[in-house]
Amino acid sequence: MDMCMELFKVFITGGIICSIGQILIDKTKLTPARILVIFVTMGVILTFLGIYGPIVEFGKAGATVPISGFGYSLGKGVMEAVDTMGFLGIFVGGVKSCAAGIAAAVVFGFLASLFAKPTIK
Repeated sequence: MDMCMELFKVFITGGIICSIGQILIDKTKLTPARILVIFVTMGVILTFLGIYGPIVEFGKAGATVPISGFGYSLGKGVMEAVDTMGFLGIFVGGVKSCAAGIAAAVVFGFLASLFAKPTIK
């Protein structure tokens, strides 16, 4: 029963985040790229304000898998690096905490480009 409740929390948290994105797409003239930037930026801001951490504790992967979770990782990495390295942590922390995700995006993007046949519409 406990596992079902965990899955429910993950589903609800991720669903709410994705629903907000869908509402922004349907009800505004914002492009998907701008919505992506808004979600990453809000992830960083909510992390800085101490709001996104409890959301992650509650929803776990439901909060970290959406793109706002990338902002959370960036913000958390910067805050930890500033505590240990000082001012230099502002520049190092975010990249250090998200290095695996950034590397995976580059590698899989490259692999996809080997098989894709892009055309201009």
